[in-house]
Amino acid sequence: MRCVIARFPFDLTKSGVLESMKGVKPEEACGPSVIVGRRTYPAKQVGQVVTGQDRRDFSADEVLRAMTQLGFTCRDHSRTVAPARPLSAYQEASAMLGATAAV
Repeated sequence: MRCVIARFPFDLTKSGVLESMKGVKPEEACGPSVIVGRRTYPAKQVGQVVTGQDRRDFSADEVLRAMTQLGFTCRDHSRTVAPARPLSAYQEASAMLGATAAV
């Protein structure tokens, strides 16, 4: 499949990406990530390995778009909302009574 990353066209295939990422140790993925095989890689790492370009030349969204079109599972952890802290028993009881509790 032909896709454009950092204004350059690339002919990528799912098997080609799997082969390129074989033996590459995944870095810690705390933002946008791509699941290749059974490993989770940061999107920028996948883009660098597959295209051979510097990570500053492309965005993670470009890589996510291309990998999604190839059938890989992609996640964007930076856009997820952190779970709210659970209420204490006092705060929960106050909320049931309609009062606002001090945090």
